[in-house]
Amino acid sequence: MAIVVAAGWYITTHSSSPQPASGNRGRFAGGQATPVGLAAAAKADVPIVIRALGTVTPLANVTIKTQITGQLVQVEFTEGQAVKKGDLLAVVDPRPYEVALQNAQGTLAKDEALLKNAQIDLQRYATLVKQDSIARQQYDTQAALVRQYEAQIVTDQAGVDNAKLNLVYTRIIAPVAGRIGLRLVDPGNYVTMGDATGICVITQMQPMSVIFTIPEDALPLVRKRLRDGNKLQVTALDRAQKNQLGIGQLSTLDNQVDTTTGTVKLRATFDNADEALFPNQFVNVRLLADTVKDATTVPVAAIQRGPVGTFVYIAKADDTVAIRNVETGATDGEKVAVTSGLQIGEQVVIDGVDRLRDGAKIRRPTGSGTAGPPVAAAPAEGGANAAPAEGARPDGQPRGGGEQRQGGERQGARGERRGGPGQPPAQTNQ
Repeated sequence: MAIVVAAGWYITTHSSSPQPASGNRGRFAGGQATPVGLAAAAKADVPIVIRALGTVTPLANVTIKTQITGQLVQVEFTEGQAVKKGDLLAVVDPRPYEVALQNAQGTLAKDEALLKNAQIDLQRYATLVKQDSIARQQYDTQAALVRQYEAQIVTDQAGVDNAKLNLVYTRIIAPVAGRIGLRLVDPGNYVTMGDATGICVITQMQPMSVIFTIPEDALPLVRKRLRDGNKLQVTALDRAQKNQLGIGQLSTLDNQVDTTTGTVKLRATFDNADEALFPNQFVNVRLLADTVKDATTVPVAAIQRGPVGTFVYIAKADDTVAIRNVETGATDGEKVAVTSGLQIGEQVVIDGVDRLRDGAKIRRPTGSGTAGPPVAAAPAEGGANAAPAEGARPDGQPRGGGEQRQGGERQGARGERRGGPGQPPAQTNQ
């Protein structure tokens, strides 16, 4: 029993490897410098952009209908055709209306003859009245008959004009310039003024408008700029916000706020020369409401918020950081204006802030630039400040149970092969 116990104690004490000191555990433990990304505060203009969702709405969308009743005998357009104002689109059978015009003209000619005869009789009666040859009443009756025929002439002339107008309506012309959609009725059909579908639809493509909504909190700034006579630029992007569809101007805004959503509608107009904006298309709108000139700006990633308020980490000359409270202003999504608490040229931390605290040591990116991924640009660990490798003693010698040399190679504690002198480095998962 004594021999067994002694053997177990010997195996236990000689096969166990000492664990590394707790102060050397972890990549950023033990007071090591934290790699960070830096950016310098700079002076720049910060545009105040209001982002919104909008719908492409044509300024004119006309359903072409007939203004008379008859058979559609001719169609002069093709589907998808671009037409100008006044172009002939279709023709309704004009023969019934030509007959109606002739009838109205005949009635007018008859009443004109009756009027002329009544006027001649009136002149005769006037001479006879002066000679006391007829009663005064007969003269007055003839004068009333003349006025009656004159009124009838006015009515007949209106009938003639109405017949001419109907004859003009047999030729259906384009009331606006635009692009025709699909044909809604074929030649040979009997069309009436009560048809709901119409013959075709013309949509004005140039210029084009976009209707979008903004929060009521942004309304005072927009109204002030419009009252001052400024033209606000509006940019339309596609659904994915990758392609720019057009640049236009804000033309007008609605006269009231929608109480259910707390928003107000605005309309922007675009030249749409390339017809990139299509009616009823969903677009993302960027309204340039104002621009803050010569502001002190930093990247948005530098701004932190905590119990002390809004702050940034300032990189000091001794490679440490300090917390600095700041006040922010306008932002364009990438950079933010700092109204107080920061001077131009001071460097702030934009990457690696989650591992920092006030007074922490940092490792700056290599090179003079501050752009790009700062962690990848940091120098490799090693040198005077590098932590000892796990499984090694402070004097650089392997600990017991750690590495063992085998010929020209070294075998690690986990059994992996490490290259010796003249051997390629081993591939690991790190």
